[in-house]
Amino acid sequence: MATRNYSGKKLTVAETICRPDYRWRMEARTVDWAALRTPRTEPPTADGLRERKKRQLRQQLTDTATEMFVERGFDAVRVAEIAEACGVSEKTVFNYFPTKEALILDHPDTALVALRTDLADPTATPIEVVLRILADELGAMIAWLDAQEDLALIIPKVQRFDELVRTTPSLRAYQRDMLDQLVAVAVEILATRAGLSPGDPEPQIAATALVGLWQIQLAGLSKYVDGSRTPAEVQAAVTDDVRRAARVLSGGFSGGLGV
Repeated sequence: MATRNYSGKKLTVAETICRPDYRWRMEARTVDWAALRTPRTEPPTADGLRERKKRQLRQQLTDTATEMFVERGFDAVRVAEIAEACGVSEKTVFNYFPTKEALILDHPDTALVALRTDLADPTATPIEVVLRILADELGAMIAWLDAQEDLALIIPKVQRFDELVRTTPSLRAYQRDMLDQLVAVAVEILATRAGLSPGDPEPQIAATALVGLWQIQLAGLSKYVDGSRTPAEVQAAVTDDVRRAARVLSGGFSGGLGV
């Protein structure tokens, strides 16, 4: 399929995607995919022009890839197509994203940084720390939903994004790997807090349970972002699920881990 530019030349689908007028229509009708992958809660940085351009290209790559994946299916889209659509080489795409899966499940380091920093604070329990991080992420997502002019147009895309991740084995595996990274960080810090070895069973099971709260939040978003609830109602329902799960952890853990 091809369209014509203003000079009458036929354009490929990829060339059409890169046209400014197409990008305007895309921005007007598509989801802010970054908000769905992982809400970015870090404060804006004072980067130079070079860094801003790199960040913009990274965002363009992941948004374009996600749009194509959602419309056609993850396995049906080649990385070379995404590169062509964005006017860069396939090598450039892999310079920004190590795997094809990372293009849609772009996970910034904010959660890892927050865990490393806040989990080591002896004045807060690990559960309090994780609940705070999750509340920040959920709050960013809800703020984005609140800002949408027409949720009836947005919710189906959110649901297709969720279905794509749930039904694609490689994406599920990648998501599990990201959660494993959080577990590894939590194990190290919890072991230090308790004066134990990271290989001991106590910090391992405690870290696994804590990171499980992320899965509860993801499941809650999948369940409650269904078009029948307002963003505020979604936030309340997801928060309730996460806190109910956290109460189970609070009742089940004791001792030097301070969970």
